[in-house]
Amino acid sequence: MSPAQERLLARAHGLETLESAYDAWSESRREFLAEREHYQREFERLEQQGSFLVGAVRQASVQQGAPGEPAPAEAAPAGSALVAGEGPLHDFLGQAEQKLARAKEALAREQADSEQRYRSAFEEWRTTVSERVRRHLAAAPPRLRLLLRKVGTTRAILHVERVSGDTPVLLLYLFTGRIPSRYGFLFDDSTEDVSLPPAPLYAEEGVESHAVRPDPSTLEARLRSPGEVLPVKGFLPVFVPRPGGGEDFFRLLQRGPVMEVEVAEGGAFRAILSREESERFAGHLLRLNLQGQLVLEVEAG
Repeated sequence: MSPAQERLLARAHGLETLESAYDAWSESRREFLAEREHYQREFERLEQQGSFLVGAVRQASVQQGAPGEPAPAEAAPAGSALVAGEGPLHDFLGQAEQKLARAKEALAREQADSEQRYRSAFEEWRTTVSERVRRHLAAAPPRLRLLLRKVGTTRAILHVERVSGDTPVLLLYLFTGRIPSRYGFLFDDSTEDVSLPPAPLYAEEGVESHAVRPDPSTLEARLRSPGEVLPVKGFLPVFVPRPGGGEDFFRLLQRGPVMEVEVAEGGAFRAILSREESERFAGHLLRLNLQGQLVLEVEAG
């Protein structure tokens, strides 16, 4: 087990904060990706070595005027036996190919063993951190302050005061039963394209880089898909039951000193809620409050 893996599990099992446990996970994931790149370079090096040897043997065969001259280098794949018949060149190439094949097999086994160790450590980390989050929720439910701002007589805007510390991690678990892929996910407003708003997903945990800005329905499907970790960024998802069955997809979008409540509608999110939507969202939080899962304060402005 690598030093980063040992630190990962030590911090997850120890008495350190959730933030330090996430720091260890980030460090271990960076090491994991670096190892993947290392093995990729090693496989490429072996391929280049094999191609070079085949080319060298081909040229030696041509230079000594061997019969049955092989095809040009571009026409044959690296590592194929290009020297026909018997003789020193044929034997040399065969031995070199066998040696390279054994080296590739050994490298593949080494990579598989390394990845399995990392995956086992990651799985143990996720399980341990999830258990710690559940204990935190049971011992000290998070506090929320819901702010109502009326818009006319039938519509409203809901804000939730900004939270800090471990609270975003606890709230995500409370609302979805999953932990985030990053500790500071809620306050991350970085963007890879300044002409676009921050993406709602990180390109990790199975999310490709081209899929970090899905439409609301695709985002909801991703949030509901199986898994222990959600790569969400800049918001908290909340699924609120409808009276006739099913659920509506709300989100708490981080906006400076507050989180703004938005509801998914068609291909976008809407911040101005109907009276029924705002009351239903507040009622959902109130139910969690009555169940002792959070501490809710409501202020009407």
